[in-house]
Amino acid sequence: MLSLPPLLSSVVKGPALLPIIQADTSEEAVAIAKALADGGIGSVEVVLRTRQALAAISAIRAELPELLVGAGTVLSADDANACKDAGAQFLVSPASTPKLLEAMIATGLPLAPGVATPSEIALAYEYGLREVKFFPAHLSGGIEMLKALSGVFQQVRFCPTGGIGQHNLADFLALPNVFVAGGSWLTPATLVKNKQWQQISELAAAATAIARQLKSAA
Repeated sequence: MLSLPPLLSSVVKGPALLPIIQADTSEEAVAIAKALADGGIGSVEVVLRTRQALAAISAIRAELPELLVGAGTVLSADDANACKDAGAQFLVSPASTPKLLEAMIATGLPLAPGVATPSEIALAYEYGLREVKFFPAHLSGGIEMLKALSGVFQQVRFCPTGGIGQHNLADFLALPNVFVAGGSWLTPATLVKNKQWQQISELAAAATAIARQLKSAA
């Protein structure tokens, strides 16, 4: 059995928020990260959806050493290892398979594998994992599903992502089995395209205020 890495909840910094960064260049990624940090964010997830994602992780680590920087959309062992080499401090995947879970665990980095069904949660549980990403949260039943899962998987905590915004953030964070909320609502593509960094900072500050009222990361 693989040795389990530290829990993601034990390393996440700041409010219980995990904004997603998707950038076409490392410079853009750093600008987004700075805007989020100015709004009170302490942890970010750079998704592997652009060619410059790995470079973006390295650049943010170099420019903002106080920020916790993870990698998302990890789909393979190659992804997991490349992210670790780039300096990622945690890993997040959109789904779970035995090979992917084993590869992510083997890096020694904190992780949140993606789940959408009880069977996927059970798979992660069999590997000893007690923190997972619930994705896509809204389409998979949202708050009511998380409430239902809490009775069956009493030791599992979730990072819901997908369909979360300022309008329902408090409802998700109020759930005892949610340890952090993720999503892209703090980094809208239109604001990034137009380099409206102050507006991103304002969105982050508003979300930070909500999160700190309910729960903060360690």
